Amino acid sequence: MTISVNVRQVVGPEDAAKRDTQGLREGFLIEELFSKGRIKLTYSHLDRMIVAGIVPTSETLVIDRVKETGTEQFLERREAAVLNIGGSGTVIVGDVEHSLAFQDALYVGMGQGPLSFRSDDRDNPAEFYLLSTPAHRACPTVHITLDMAKKVRMGSAEDANARTINQYVHPDVCESCQLLVGLTTFEAGSVWNTMPAHLHDRRMEVYLYFGMDEATRIFHFMGEPHETRHLVLKSHEAVLSPGWSIHSGAGTGRYSFIWAMAGDNMSFTDMDKVPMENLR
Repeated sequence: MTISVNVRQVVGPEDAAKRDTQGLREGFLIEELFSKGRIKLTYSHLDRMIVAGIVPTSETLVIDRVKETGTEQFLERREAAVLNIGGSGTVIVGDVEHSLAFQDALYVGMGQGPLSFRSDDRDNPAEFYLLSTPAHRACPTVHITLDMAKKVRMGSAEDANARTINQYVHPDVCESCQLLVGLTTFEAGSVWNTMPAHLHDRRMEVYLYFGMDEATRIFHFMGEPHETRHLVLKSHEAVLSPGWSIHSGAGTGRYSFIWAMAGDNMSFTDMDKVPMENLR
């Protein structure tokens, strides 16, 4: 079997505050997401976000029907974005091929048929990261390179948070129904992301951390501002963030992360900032 599905139910703030480390990891962390020759898919009940890691080697991998969506085809009532964080490869949408190099993305609109994935080199396989949310209208499929992404530079070296937010699936770059996706990269010596922290109760978010050395770890902070917790992540692990939770992190070394949001609106700047003195 080349595809496996894990279902995550919603965890509320009162429950999260009482969980130990293992309980938090079981509720929010997505481990072992990328496995050679496999599709590993997580269906979250947070805005019905689907997160998948797809690593084709010698065979083409296909997502056609996922029972958990309750539809005949995966994209029948969904849109998706795919980012490649490995070797070069190809995503086939219906019968149209799209070549994706490292950090290339593909937005796929609702109703576009099955998705197929293959690598150019089995010894250096593509690592496709897929995000999918429900959609109510069809938008055009678009291939998006890193150069095409909208660049938003934030932070400073003095505060150890100088970073570039590359907005891929965003109204200024690519039309979508509700999905927003981007990639954040850091300047040398900067390790903090999204601090001071914020909330956006109208949208959930998911982070995928990657581009890290084997020994590098991310300390990802979550929880209500007055009841914070943390998770420790290694490269190629993802974390789900509900609207009630802060989502911020610091790395012991250099890293990048892919963020994706779904919810009530498409405004990237719709956030409720949390003053540092309110964090506990």
